Amino acid sequence: MKHGKITTSMAHFCKDTCPVCTKGREKGEGFLFTMIKLEENLCPACRSYKKVYRKPAHEKLKP
Repeated sequence: MKHGKITTSMAHFCKDTCPVCTKGREKGEGFLFTMIKLEENLCPACRSYKKVYRKPAHEKLKP
């Protein structure tokens, strides 16, 4: 599936740069993880992550 440039760049931001998402996914528990789960349908970067990687923003990607 092909995604637009903006969608892809926002997904990469969520995966690599966003301080809330990166720390929450890394730890897999706690306050930031809960924040991601609550706001992943509101945040445009988290929605892009879900479109591009086909996983919710709170789930880690396999290397």
